[in-house]
Amino acid sequence: MTGMTARIRFYPVALTLAGLPLTSLGAQPETEQQLQEMRVESGREVSGYSAPTATSATKIDAPLRDIPQTVNVIPEELLRDQAARSMQDALRNVPGIGLSHGDGQRDQVFIRGFSAISDQFIDGLRDDALYFRDLSNIERIEVIKGPAAVLYGRGSSGGLINRITKKPDGDIAEVTGQVGSWNDRRGEIDVGRAFNGGSVVFRIRGAIERADSYRDKQFLDRQAVAPSILLKPGADTQLLLQAEHLSDRRITDFGIPAFHGRPVAVAPSTYYGAANARDVDYTQADVNAGGFTLTQRLNGDWSLRNAFRGYEYKLDRNNTLVGSVDETLRTATLNRSNVRRNETGWFNQSELTQKLTLGGTSHQLLYGVELGHQRKDQLFVTQNGVATVSLFNPVFPVLPFFAAAAPSTDNVGIMDVASAYVQDLVALTPHWKALAGVRYDRFQQETRERRAGQPNLSRTDGAWSPRAGLVYQPTLTQAYYASYSKSFQPSAEGFALAANNAQLDPEETTNREVGAKLDFFGGLASATASLFRLERTNIKAANPSAPTVLIPIGEQRTDGLELTFTGQLPRGWQVYAGYAYLDSRVTHSIAVDAGQQVQGKRATLTPEHSANLWLTKALGGGFGAGGGFNYVGDRAANPGNTVELPAYVTFDAAVWYRARSYDLQLNVYNLFDREYIVSGHGSSPNLNLPGAPRNAVMTARFRF
Repeated sequence: MTGMTARIRFYPVALTLAGLPLTSLGAQPETEQQLQEMRVESGREVSGYSAPTATSATKIDAPLRDIPQTVNVIPEELLRDQAARSMQDALRNVPGIGLSHGDGQRDQVFIRGFSAISDQFIDGLRDDALYFRDLSNIERIEVIKGPAAVLYGRGSSGGLINRITKKPDGDIAEVTGQVGSWNDRRGEIDVGRAFNGGSVVFRIRGAIERADSYRDKQFLDRQAVAPSILLKPGADTQLLLQAEHLSDRRITDFGIPAFHGRPVAVAPSTYYGAANARDVDYTQADVNAGGFTLTQRLNGDWSLRNAFRGYEYKLDRNNTLVGSVDETLRTATLNRSNVRRNETGWFNQSELTQKLTLGGTSHQLLYGVELGHQRKDQLFVTQNGVATVSLFNPVFPVLPFFAAAAPSTDNVGIMDVASAYVQDLVALTPHWKALAGVRYDRFQQETRERRAGQPNLSRTDGAWSPRAGLVYQPTLTQAYYASYSKSFQPSAEGFALAANNAQLDPEETTNREVGAKLDFFGGLASATASLFRLERTNIKAANPSAPTVLIPIGEQRTDGLELTFTGQLPRGWQVYAGYAYLDSRVTHSIAVDAGQQVQGKRATLTPEHSANLWLTKALGGGFGAGGGFNYVGDRAANPGNTVELPAYVTFDAAVWYRARSYDLQLNVYNLFDREYIVSGHGSSPNLNLPGAPRNAVMTARFRF
């Protein structure tokens, strides 16, 4: 907290963990006047695992207890303690998340049973390119649960992920080195300087990583750099300039096939692809982006923000994967593909915030306009049946680089969006608050075909996205809420229009949620509980009599419960824990998958039960230790639910020593060396990725 020294003490609450009465914790009642002394009006979050504020859910710096929606914040200190280096590493801390391997080329998760393939953002601006992101320039990650179209536009059925970057912040000089299992080597730099009395602040962060893998053929070759400069020409004006570059090369790994309803029993290292995979099965992704954020405080009540981000994304993906399995012959047929993507785009947001007192109520109003343009050039070539191998003892072929087939996709998708939105966070009384907003999007979609005989396609959709919520706060440490939100998913949500979806109206998602948010130990720790129903309607499904034709018949529903407990505990303990129960099913569909009716089946890659716990302890003298577990229940690999990915639990541990000028840290993952399937594809029963065996990474961090 800024300008405040946090004091550890117990506040009275109506609900306590494990049903313990207040007196059993040794707490004494305090007066309302004493409670007011600890109230945070504004400023930074408490250091450690506690995050009392978040910007993603409201676009303003609002206390989490005032937001009638579930927001999970993964803070920088948790990422550091776990030595997290990927979005998958980070997001396994969030309940209600299902992992996908993203075709071996991108970050992809399922949130509350729905794919979030296009629901990635950075500092509130859309970042839906299909690549693996680096965490070297990330301060924290905020996950909004449920539809968030009111502020972010299309998508976000189950939620969205917003990465908050590290900004220029005074003089910094830090170098980090890591070495780990499978020849993993990674280095990071963080250098910042303030000039001219702090009116100009520069910062550059970068990372280089080289590694092999527990997976045969796999390797990693990546580098990232992110320079930024903050200009403060006046007390009320700030201009932030940012840029980033990422280059990532690795094997395109789709995992292993299935046999008799389970992933095949082979070593986790077994790679089903070309024998010459490093030459013909690689993915090369390059991302260049830049932008600015201008903030102008007009007076005590009004402020203006304009943010812009432009990007270029290039993908060269080549892969061999299992197309089908013959269980009688115990063989697998391999397919080969070459994929090229070349994308450019930009987004600009202009937002005006206002503080207003009206009729005894206090308002924080947000008025926004967003414009965006994306051009997505894509070329796909796929050759089926390039080879057949033994299912359990495969001998893989040497394959040519190019698939021998005509392009299945060769077009340019053009997307233009124009949106306007308004939101009001209002304090009705000292105990009641409300959040309401609405957004209108005009989304133009066009596909320009390059294949002979294929028609050009276009459509324009207009959609309203409302959100409303009510919060009751009987004390400063308790908040109970109810909310309603809605979003839309157009045919070209993330990909170009196709002939089988160009005439279909957008799908719609609705979330109804009630929950509670409780603070403990003077706000240093918090607990949340949410109960929700999430429904997506008008889902496109293949017509059984004409499989290449999509028709708008399909509904999916998730009924769920999510619990979290995070923050600082007495005597040097910190905790980050969560649990999710998700009953996610296709409630209406005529689709058929793997010979099974999809209606009534579980949503793919969505465990019914999942839980996580990470607990650390400061041991004194700079020493500390931590550990925890991740439990993931069984998941359906494909819509027909013919293959099940078994439940698993993994344990991790860490020890460290932190001095004034350097840190030393050791992390061990999958401590008991369990075999498990960490992720799947979501639409195929035969693309399932084994998790890593026991492994370790050593980190040394030096400050100058």
